[in-house]
Amino acid sequence: MSKKENENGKSKLKGKRYMKELRRLQGELCKLQDWIRYKGLRVIVVFEGRDAAGKGGTIRAITERTSPRVFRAVALPAPSDREKSQLYMQRYLQHFPAAGEMVIFDRSWYNRAGVEYVMGFCTKGQHDRFLKNCPVFEKFMVDSGIILIKIWLEVGMNEQQRRFEARITDPLRQWKLSPMDVESYRRWYEYSRARDLMLEATDNRQCPWYILDSNDKKKARLNCIEHILRLIPYEKVPKQKVKLGERSKKGKYDDSVALKGRRMVPAKY
Repeated sequence: MSKKENENGKSKLKGKRYMKELRRLQGELCKLQDWIRYKGLRVIVVFEGRDAAGKGGTIRAITERTSPRVFRAVALPAPSDREKSQLYMQRYLQHFPAAGEMVIFDRSWYNRAGVEYVMGFCTKGQHDRFLKNCPVFEKFMVDSGIILIKIWLEVGMNEQQRRFEARITDPLRQWKLSPMDVESYRRWYEYSRARDLMLEATDNRQCPWYILDSNDKKKARLNCIEHILRLIPYEKVPKQKVKLGERSKKGKYDDSVALKGRRMVPAKY
């Protein structure tokens, strides 16, 4: 396979064109952000997929130019002992959006259908109950007015291996590789079967799953943003023109002199 091709044999997107399209789409995300705030919408976007599927990078592309007060990313750590004693969904509910917010889950309650099930962190009975109850839970969400978007990032076996190997050798990415990632790499087909069970039980017309080919990270990010923009109809919100006006000269003094003698950050660049 050529270095300029991804796992599907398709040509990769050149950096200049990618950045141009990304900036255009991020501009549309800012318009969507204004619309969500203006209309008081409540939006949840769930990102799931194998380790190294590109969830984090896709979420960063979405939130890079938006306000964290409107587009809020949530990536929960492993549950505490107290959280383990609560209702399973309880720790996720507290992060749900209020009016005018979009919450983006970097992994979600679907941990029970994936890593918990494959790694034996839950029983078969707990897994079965989750798959049975999850569609009911999500129906309550949607019926309450929440816009729920579920995206599964699908990466191929060879591409996942390439990304893991890159993490091993790149000191800037080594933090991404955990013992759990190595174990998930070993259990490829167990994860595939878990994915299939999850989709069979929770992919429905009211709360569908959207499968995103993520073998090419750049294309995946653009396709994902484009898809989200299509799923939430929005309009440009009218805004008043901002005019800075003149600064008040009341109490005028040389404020830069007041900083002399203070501890300054060394200007090494």
